[in-house]
Amino acid sequence: MAPTNLINLEQCSVSFGIRRVLDDVSLGVNAGDRIGVVGLNGGGKTTLLEVLSGIAEPDTGRVSKVGGLRLAVVTQRTEITAPTVGEAVIGGLGMATHEWAGDARIRAVLDGIGIHDLGLDTPVDDLSGGERRRVSLAAALVQDLDLLVLDEPTNHLDVEGVQWLADHLGGRSSALVVVTHDRWFLDTVATRTWEVVDGRVEQYEGGYNDWVFARAERDRQAAVTESRRQNLMRKELAWLRRGAPARTSKPRYRIEAAEALIKDVPPPRDSLQLSSFAARRLGKVVVELEDARLDAPDGRTLVDDLTWRLAPGERVGLVGVNGSGKTTLLRALAGEAELAAGNRKEGKTVRIGWLRQELDDLPVDQRVLEAVEDVATRVAFGKDELTASQLAERLGFSPARQRTPVRDLSGGERRRLQLTRVLMDEPNVLLLDEPTNDLDIDTLRQLEDLLDGWPGTMVVISHDRYLIERICDSVWALFGDGGLTNLPRGIDEYLERRRAAGAAGDSGKVTRAAAASGVGVAAAESADAAAADGSGGAGRAGGSGGGSGLSSGEERALQKEMNKIERQMLKLDKREAELHGAMAAAAGESLDTEKLADLDRETKAVSSEKEQLEERWMELGEQLEG
Repeated sequence: MAPTNLINLEQCSVSFGIRRVLDDVSLGVNAGDRIGVVGLNGGGKTTLLEVLSGIAEPDTGRVSKVGGLRLAVVTQRTEITAPTVGEAVIGGLGMATHEWAGDARIRAVLDGIGIHDLGLDTPVDDLSGGERRRVSLAAALVQDLDLLVLDEPTNHLDVEGVQWLADHLGGRSSALVVVTHDRWFLDTVATRTWEVVDGRVEQYEGGYNDWVFARAERDRQAAVTESRRQNLMRKELAWLRRGAPARTSKPRYRIEAAEALIKDVPPPRDSLQLSSFAARRLGKVVVELEDARLDAPDGRTLVDDLTWRLAPGERVGLVGVNGSGKTTLLRALAGEAELAAGNRKEGKTVRIGWLRQELDDLPVDQRVLEAVEDVATRVAFGKDELTASQLAERLGFSPARQRTPVRDLSGGERRRLQLTRVLMDEPNVLLLDEPTNDLDIDTLRQLEDLLDGWPGTMVVISHDRYLIERICDSVWALFGDGGLTNLPRGIDEYLERRRAAGAAGDSGKVTRAAAASGVGVAAAESADAAAADGSGGAGRAGGSGGGSGLSSGEERALQKEMNKIERQMLKLDKREAELHGAMAAAAGESLDTEKLADLDRETKAVSSEKEQLEERWMELGEQLEG
C-alpha cells in the first residue's frame, strides 16, 4: 500500500532581495516520515518549514496538502497570544480540567517539558524567551496530529529534556519534520535527512551518521576542491566509526567503503601529546576549589564541601538539571562567583577564556574582523598558527561577512563571534557555557576540529551530548545533592541515575523528575496502572521488573555480579585518575618520555579493562530487564 502524501512542494522558490533562499524546490512529506533538516545558519531551513506548513507563501511554485490535515508548527518566530501558560498549552484542546489532567499522555508532556515547573497560572508576559519556546513546544506536543513541524526544539532543554523529547517523538504516530543542530537528537529521531544548501534541498536516507557518510562519499566521487571541508568530514566520519557502532542503515558493503575512505585519517586528537603540551603551558596547578560551598541567590546550597582540582589538559563535560548550579560552578572556577565557604586557588600561568551564555560583551560599533583583531591578530593552536581572519573563517565568517558591522549580525553569528574572540585571546583554560547554542552543524564541526587540537584544560556545559562525547574525556554531574559526581559511562549513566532517582522518589505515579529524564508515554501508563492495582511497579535501576522470566535467586545473583563490577570500575576510575596525574607530572619541565610511554600503556590497559567490564555490566542489565 502506497504511503499517504500529507504535503507536497512543487517547484517552489523564495527570494529575499537578490538572494534566492529556495530555488525550484520539489519534495513531499508522507505519513510516518521522520525528517531532520540541516544546513548553514541563514541557509533557508526556517523558510522551508514556513513554506511547507503554510505560514509563508512561496514566490513561485505550488504547495498542496491532504484534506483535513492536523498540523502543528513551532518555529523560532512562533508567537503566544494566550495570557497564561495553562491557556497557551491546554486552552486549544477544548477539554475540561479533569479530562486533560486524567490523560497520561498530556501529563507526560507537561512534566517532560517542565510546564508544571513554570506554573500553569503564570502570565506569559513574565516568561523568558527560552520559557516561551518550551510553552509553544508543549502546546504542539499535547495535540493529536498528523504532522508536527519543529524548528530547533532542543534549544533551552537540558540533557534530560532532549532525551525525553526524543523518546516522546519516537512514540508518536504522527509524521515529523524537524530542524536541529543537535546531532545525537537528529540521529535518534530522524529516518531521513534534508540538507538545505545553495537554494536546493538534498535528500538522504537515514539520520546524522548516514548523512555524514553520504556527504563524504559525494565529496570523494565529485573530487571536491574544498580540501579542508572534505578533510573535516572524513575526520568526523573517522570518529563516528571508531566510537560506538553507528546507528546506520547502510548495508555492509557501504560501511566497508566508508572504512576504506578513512583508513589513513589520524585520530581526532593525540591526548598524550596535548597533555604534555598543556602541562608545559600550565604547570602543576591549574584551578583548584578546596572545601568549597556555593549558594544560589535564593539561599539554596548548590554545592557543599567540594574539593576539585583541575589537571593540565583535563577535558571535562559538566551536566545537571536546570538550576542545579552548573553555571554558578563555572563562574566559581573563573573566579567570578564568590564562594560561601572554602578557597579557590589559581596557577600563576593560568589564562582563562570564558564563553558566557550572554551576548552582552561584543563591540557593536565595530565590524566583525575589527572585533576579532581587537583581541589579537594571530593565535596559536598547538603546532598551527592562524590569523584573525583565518580563525573567523573557520568559525563560519566568510571574507565578505567579516566586513559586516557587529550590530547587524544574527544571534547565531554573534555567538560565533563571541567564541572567536575568546579563542583569539589564547587561553590555556577554556570554560564554555552552552557553546552550541545557535550554531549550525557545519560550524559545530569546525569548532570541534579546533578544540581537538587545542592544548589546555577545558570545562564544558552543554545539552549537546554529541559535543560532550566528542571533545571531553570525562563527564561530571550535579545531581542536586551538594556533590560533584564522576560518571565513567558518561551521559548514558547520568540519564540512568536520573531515572532511578525519579523511580525511587515516587512509587505511585510518574513524577516530574522521571518524566523529564526520559520516561515515555508507555512507561507513564504502566506506572499509572501499577498505582491503580496497588502493585507499585519496580524501577529499572536494580528493580525486579515483571516479565524477566528469572527466579528471585537468579535475579539476586545477577544483581550481585553487577554490584561487584561497579566496585571494580570505581577502582579503575581511581587508578585512571592517578595515571593521568602521573602523566601530567612526567610531562612537566623535566620531560620524561620513557615514563610517559609506560604510563600511557598502562592507561590504555586500564581503559580496555573498563570497557570489558562495562560491556559485561550492560549484558547483565539486559538479562535483568528480560
